[in-house]
Amino acid sequence: MTRIPRHLARRIDRLAGHAHAFHRFAHHPLCGAYASEVLRLGRYRLCKGCTCVALGGVSGMLAGVLSPPMSFRALGLIAMVSLGWVLLVFALARARGLGKLLTRGLPSLMAGFLVTQGLRWSTTWGFLLAAGATLTLPLAVLAYRRRGPWRGPCTTCPERDFQPCSGFRPQLRRERAFQRLAGRFLASLTVPPPPGL
Repeated sequence: MTRIPRHLARRIDRLAGHAHAFHRFAHHPLCGAYASEVLRLGRYRLCKGCTCVALGGVSGMLAGVLSPPMSFRALGLIAMVSLGWVLLVFALARARGLGKLLTRGLPSLMAGFLVTQGLRWSTTWGFLLAAGATLTLPLAVLAYRRRGPWRGPCTTCPERDFQPCSGFRPQLRRERAFQRLAGRFLASLTVPPPPGL
């Protein structure tokens, strides 16, 4: 068996990363049916929901730092309303009309705000509030993964029996190009003679 030199292995790893960088954070098929779920930034694609979560969290933390410290009662009310909203969003899991800003961005914004405001209290209750708000993100991600991604357009798509459909053809083209180039790199290695010869 031929050992792959470390520099070549790193080169192939980088090549694989570059080949799939354009859709790594898209999380959806890249066809027109999912255009409302994906943001286009030049040649790159980003999941709109995940982008709203990230921007909401950062915005909430900035708002929590820049705004004056709130009373703990007000923070508790915000926490209860936020939790109620998150539970409602999950109860209406398939309601598509609410939009990503309301279902992803707003809960993330409130969580970021509660984290920074809780930490500013520097008390046990403040730290508990910050920890509780921080834990909502992994719990929400876990609940989302258990529910599974929304694939509504796929059920009625005329391409549903195609392998692959147009939503995955760009990724497949990149993967095949990567495999051809990586194959050339590997074929260039000198195969060592069998032991004893």
